[in-house]
Amino acid sequence: MLNGKTILITGGTGSFGKAFVKRAFEEFEPHKVIVYSRDEFKQYQMSQTFTSNRLRFFLGDVRDEKRLYRALAGVDLVIHAAAIKQVPASEYNPFEAVQTNIMGAQNLINASLEAGVKKVVALSTDKACNPVNLYGATKLCSDKLFIAANAYSGKLVTRFAVVRYGNVIGSRGSVVPLFQKLAEAGELPITDERMTRFWITLPQAVKFVVDSFNIMTGGELYIPKIPSMRLTDLAQAIAPGCRYRVIGVRPGEKLHELMISRDDSRNLYELNDRYIKMPDFPFWKVVLPEGAVAVPEGFEYSSDTNTQWLDITGLKELLLQKGVVE
Repeated sequence: MLNGKTILITGGTGSFGKAFVKRAFEEFEPHKVIVYSRDEFKQYQMSQTFTSNRLRFFLGDVRDEKRLYRALAGVDLVIHAAAIKQVPASEYNPFEAVQTNIMGAQNLINASLEAGVKKVVALSTDKACNPVNLYGATKLCSDKLFIAANAYSGKLVTRFAVVRYGNVIGSRGSVVPLFQKLAEAGELPITDERMTRFWITLPQAVKFVVDSFNIMTGGELYIPKIPSMRLTDLAQAIAPGCRYRVIGVRPGEKLHELMISRDDSRNLYELNDRYIKMPDFPFWKVVLPEGAVAVPEGFEYSSDTNTQWLDITGLKELLLQKGVVE
């Protein structure tokens, strides 16, 4: 799917962007990969790591629609990873999150349609399902914008899909680097002993997005089947025997994360590696991959009732692979 294509990734200097660029050049032959982001220093750092002459860096913000029009000229595929993602920062600076996560999404949609981009995959989050914080609410709105964009693309070639997944192991801003840093003090802060989260590795996330490009026809919301973990188990995997203190759930935080609510179970289908939520519009023509089966209405995909789990041993093995623990 990526061979011979020009690909642009917004927010491309983040953890996902760097992992995607690495995979794209190791396993495929893209014509060009364009990293679109607003931080010139991160672009400089990334340029020192990747030296391919097929990699380009384009300074710009998704809030700037005109700049997106220029950046998308000749682009075949887009991955939308740019977002304000920190929950506390979004709670305290709500309209900044709105401008990037919602208005930026619509800017990208408009520019992609006008530029004749073939496929766009937008990255979402489990926090967009039944959101209780502003970050999740803005990403839910963004998801709706991307899905609905297929309905008014008309005879234009552009098709849009959304990928929703949980916490990424070791990504920027995740709890792993924080726990690793505080472990030396002998005590880790735990928001709540009952807290659970979905977990996915960066290579898994990248593969899931690439596979989604291959099967999407437009309008799908893809959710991977991934394991859950308990925050207390993660603490023990990083610092065995370490004490922890309960500090309470932060503003806008859930005890358990949802990726599919009961209401989302309508028009929900299942494959071996994923769930596919199709739009609820009655006029929508469902185009599903072979083998997809409908999920019973009332189904829920929550981190506390998940059937896949990472225990302390499994978490430590993953962290060993990433070089987080020895």
